[in-house]
Amino acid sequence: MKIIAVTACPTGIAHTYMAADALTKAAPKHSVQIKVETQGAMGIENLLTPHDIANADKVLIVSDIEIEQVARFDSIPCVRISIEEVLLNVDKVFIAHCRA
Repeated sequence: MKIIAVTACPTGIAHTYMAADALTKAAPKHSVQIKVETQGAMGIENLLTPHDIANADKVLIVSDIEIEQVARFDSIPCVRISIEEVLLNVDKVFIAHCRA
């Protein structure tokens, strides 16, 4: 399964990047290919390309705030998850939302 994700938190510092790291590290264990875009204090990093979006099976919006450019995901299934949920149990997130 190919997943794309966007992480963002209110201050855009630690939790944005901690969630991205947790998703990236856990994905192989769940047979998931993942690319994570961060929307933090430094702006948008690791921007998801139109190719990434077109080839994704699902998008995970991992955020407690509104993210930028959300309309670009209208064509694929989208799941909203809190930052806390990913940081507390990333494996549970993959089990619940990333099955083929």
